[in-house]
Amino acid sequence: MTRKEAREQAFIIIFEKEFNSDYSLDEIIDAARDAELFEADEFARSLSEKTLLGMDMLDDTITANLKGGWKISRISKVSLAILRLAVCEMMNFPDIPVSVSINEAVELAKKYAAEEDYSFVNGLLASVSREMASNA
Repeated sequence: MTRKEAREQAFIIIFEKEFNSDYSLDEIIDAARDAELFEADEFARSLSEKTLLGMDMLDDTITANLKGGWKISRISKVSLAILRLAVCEMMNFPDIPVSVSINEAVELAKKYAAEEDYSFVNGLLASVSREMASNA
C-alpha cells in the first residue's frame, strides 16, 4: 500500500469518527475491514490515532490560521477532516516533507470535498507551514 492510499484510509477513518464518536478507532477499522472496504496499514493507523488523540491541539492550530472572521464550525466536515489529518502529519511526522503533506491534502480535497475547497485547504495549510517555520 502506498502512503497516498494510507492517507486516504486515514482520512476515511477520521471522517467516519466524526459521525460515530462513540466508536473507538479499532471498532471503526474493524467495521471497515468486515465490510471489505479496506485494510488499514500501520501508517494509516498511526496517522489516524495521532490525529484523534491530538484533535484539540489540531483544531487550535487550524483556528489560529483562519482568516477573514472564519470560524472552525463553518468548515465542512470533509475539509475539516482533511485539515486535521494534514496538520497532524505536518507536526508529527518530520520524515515527511511539509510540501508533500500539503499536496496530498489538496488532492484529497479535490477528490472528496466541494469544488472550491481545495484552494481553501491549500491556503490554510500554507499558513500553518509558515507558522511552523517561523517557530522552528
